[in-house]
This record gives sequence, structure tokens and C-alpha cells, in this order.
Amino acid sequence: MDVIALAWWQLAIAALLVVALAGCTALMRLGVGRSLLIAGTRTVVQLALIGLVLEALFAAERLLWVALMAMAMLLVAGREAMARQQRRLRGGWAFGIGTLAMFLSSFTVTVLTLTVIIGPEPWYRPQYAIPLLGMLLGNTMTGVALALDRLTESAWRQRAVIENRLMLGQPWQVAIGDIRREAMRSGLMPTINGMAAAGLVSLPGMMTGQILAGTAPGLAVKYQILIMFAIALGTGFGALAAVSVGSRRLFDKRERLRLDRLAAPRG
Repeated sequence: MDVIALAWWQLAIAALLVVALAGCTALMRLGVGRSLLIAGTRTVVQLALIGLVLEALFAAERLLWVALMAMAMLLVAGREAMARQQRRLRGGWAFGIGTLAMFLSSFTVTVLTLTVIIGPEPWYRPQYAIPLLGMLLGNTMTGVALALDRLTESAWRQRAVIENRLMLGQPWQVAIGDIRREAMRSGLMPTINGMAAAGLVSLPGMMTGQILAGTAPGLAVKYQILIMFAIALGTGFGALAAVSVGSRRLFDKRERLRLDRLAAPRG
């Protein structure tokens, strides 16, 4: 199956349509036209740059460069996960907990998938490692951010209930147990919904890209199933780890609720 190449002038047509959409939103006074144009510009610049980086990585195919790229992706994902929390932990804990949770989950699942299931040679081959890690980090970032945001916001709203439970002699794990469970569910729900709707409501992005690139639909389906399961593992374990560490940070060694460790909500 031949792959149809895209020229820059063809992408420019799509870009002009986005500009037209921004103009329509401005006429309707929706207040999102400028944000849409900025996001579109960032998309072009960021993807063009990452394309150059990936071409260099694919040509070099060295573990050191792949590891550096992976660490850069992890740090950016950790910052984004922190930025999406309205009432986050102070002192860099929001960044540290989110980044650690994504490292333990996404990196572990990626390495396991590459070495045991896919098995490229070498196992860190950038063609497989970088896209796989990118998809896992992107989805795990969303799950971790949602879980931590729900945890801290619910703890703040229900602080009186938690403190009453503590005064009744309950350990901190029990006092905040229902909030922790709800936070973990919040982090997992987008992934569960995506898995439930895949193939019926929408075609997932990786599968669509492979088919457009000329891959046989049957093979694209197999890779997409693998990716969906890997994303579920990464997001699930990442949310569990983040909520477990984050909820412990809300209490001191004497099991007192320490909401002073939360920053004021943004905006």
C-alpha cells in the first residue's frame, strides 16, 4: 500500500481553516480565538522540532540519547501534571510525587513491553521506545493529575469529616480512605472510558496513524490493543502510587491532618 506524502502547502490549507475557525470564535465573542491560534502555532513548532530530534535519534540509535530523551519527556510530563492541579502540595511535592509515580509506572511498563512482548533489536530501538513511552506518559500524566487534584480538593472540602474521624481514634488510612478510593477512580476513569469506546465510537490515534501510513489493519489492531493495555497499566499503577504517597503527605508523623501543606488554589 502506497503512502501519500503531504507537502507543507497542503498543511497550510488546514492551518488556514484553523485561522478561519479562530476568526469565527472572535466574531461570536467566545474568547478562545487567541488561545486557539497560540495552541496551533505551538503544535506546528513543537512537532516540527520533535520530528528533527526523532530523525536524529533514529539515525544514532544509542541508548544514551534515548534515555536523555525519555528523561526530558518525563520532566515535562511531571510539570504538566503539577500545573493541572488546582490545590497542589507545597514545596515541590506535587511535581515530585507526580514525576515519581509516572517514572515507576510508565517506564516500568514501557521496558517490560519492549523487552518481553514486542522484542525489537536492540530493545531500546527509538522507533518503538519513544512513541510507546510518549503515549504512556501522556495518558499517565492525565490520570495522575486527575487523581491528585481530586485527592487534595476532596481533603480540603471534607477536612471536618477527616478530623472527626481522627478524633474518634481512626488511623489516617481509614479517615481518608473513601477520598483515596474516589481519587484513584477519578484517575482511572478516562482510560476505562477510552478502552470501552475504542473501535465503536472512535478509532484510536495510533491505529489510525498506522493505517494511514500503510500498515495492514489487522496488524494495526494488534498494536492498538497492546497499547491500550499498556496505557491502562501505566495509568492505573501511576494513579495508585501518586494517591498513596500524596495522601500520606497530608498527615504528619502524629497522624494529624496537615492542610497547611496545600497551596492556595490557582486563579
